[in-house]
Amino acid sequence: MATAEQLKALLKSYSDGDESHFLSIAMQIASHEARSGKGKLAVALRELIDKIKQKHPNKLINRAIPIARPSGELSDILTVSYPHTLLSEMILTERVLDILKRILTENRQKVKLNEFGLSPRRKILLIGPPGCGKTMTAFALAGEMKLPLFTIQLHSTITKFMGETAVKLHSIFNSMEKMKGVYLFDEFDAIGAHRSSNNDVGEIRRVLNSFLQFLESDNSDSIIIGATNYVDLIDSALFRRFDDIINYEIPTNKQVKGLIENRLISFKLQTIVWNNIYKASSGLSHAEIVRACDDAAKKQVLKGKQNISEKNLVESFQCRFKPDQTN
Repeated sequence: MATAEQLKALLKSYSDGDESHFLSIAMQIASHEARSGKGKLAVALRELIDKIKQKHPNKLINRAIPIARPSGELSDILTVSYPHTLLSEMILTERVLDILKRILTENRQKVKLNEFGLSPRRKILLIGPPGCGKTMTAFALAGEMKLPLFTIQLHSTITKFMGETAVKLHSIFNSMEKMKGVYLFDEFDAIGAHRSSNNDVGEIRRVLNSFLQFLESDNSDSIIIGATNYVDLIDSALFRRFDDIINYEIPTNKQVKGLIENRLISFKLQTIVWNNIYKASSGLSHAEIVRACDDAAKKQVLKGKQNISEKNLVESFQCRFKPDQTN
């Protein structure tokens, strides 16, 4: 059953006319019911939410700030999307969730902070193994803030010509002033590598120095996110330039259970010994667990069944690549 806090937040969002927040809380309640074993109620709630989204798509989509797509040189180095992902759709540790909620709260109430000469957290570095939610976090922050997500195409940004990369970075930071949004530098280690790294002409060191200067002087309202799988490659000077550094890890047993229950909410889970599931999924990332759940679900659907057993899941997990495998 929904908690008292969820019910209060649901009524407040309805009173404020905030459809997106209303649906976000409704999704949280549906997820809670699913984890409590009330699968039918959870499915019914999600079907109602989907109907609302289909009936009033414009109210949800038009909340994103209307902007022109990047043009000229920026069209080659920036891609834009308008995510509807919400934090309630992610399975995160309490610590990570608390940090992300704090970032959202500060940015939503930046006027109040500005009155006292304070600024919200806007420059965020996400670190951790692949498939653990870093990129999805950027989508969720954009979705929650109803902002466009700009993804920097590093293969087009970084060139072999001396000085050209810095010019492109300058264009990106200029766009942050003109086009408010969430800017994602994925595979951030391509820019933020140690300045002591070997490089024939020292171009990467100059690129990093330029990036540090741009990041330091940025006073836009945009949210800047760097994401990397290789924290050891990141230059130490970068860490103090970010407002928050968030560490993502391989999911805990609790998260594994949440991921499976959320992903397979439309299916009937037969009697499962969760310790066997935890053992079979050990070492897998969030993304790999989701894909394994999809594999098990598709196999059952093609057999004309809607039930998924422990055996189905274990077999799907065993087919996924694990980081500690060498061949």
